[in-house]
Amino acid sequence: MNLAAVLMDMDGTLVDTEPYWISTEYALAEKYGGTWSDEHALSLVGNDLIESGRYIREHMGIDLEPAQIVEELLDGVVAQVERQVPWCPGGVELLADLQAAGVPCALVTMSYRRFVAPILAALPEDTFRVVVTGDTVSQGKPHPEPYLKGAALLGVPPEQCLAIEDSNTGVRSAVAAGCTVLVVPNHVPVLDGERRIFRDSLEGLDAAGLAELRV
Repeated sequence: MNLAAVLMDMDGTLVDTEPYWISTEYALAEKYGGTWSDEHALSLVGNDLIESGRYIREHMGIDLEPAQIVEELLDGVVAQVERQVPWCPGGVELLADLQAAGVPCALVTMSYRRFVAPILAALPEDTFRVVVTGDTVSQGKPHPEPYLKGAALLGVPPEQCLAIEDSNTGVRSAVAAGCTVLVVPNHVPVLDGERRIFRDSLEGLDAAGLAELRV
């Protein structure tokens, strides 16, 4: 493919933070007397955070506003990330090769900037030329806005971008924006569909390898 830019998801793709989110959700349920399950937790993978807050309010059965739920979740997850960033295999190495090859990269995540900050701080400066977070878009994934914004800020047509994702929600967003998507499922299975290339891991991939990918 014509690899003009790479647009990378974060949670579950670059960093395996889903266990951090899930443990924090269970802690929230215990704190406020709610109920939770792994099924509910996994249904939130890749979602816009405020949408997740609404879902948690309803299904956990706690009387908090969605925005407060999001802030409490972020408090718990940020604390864990600051202790240890759980990198997914191959992600950091791929980003380093893309930077060396001059391929512009954008981070496109539904997490908020304050959660993204410690992860960016652990990477070499300018790894991502552009960062799109959930608190900088009006409509989160699966809407195409996050990926359209990432491509626009890089000045590259989305049709010439490769998105890298791990969830159905994220893949739907990237495909709707016009991107080809490298799908690396992590905690949830991803459905087959148009403009999707599946791979088990990012390990061993480099810029040249991405350019050779075919749908």
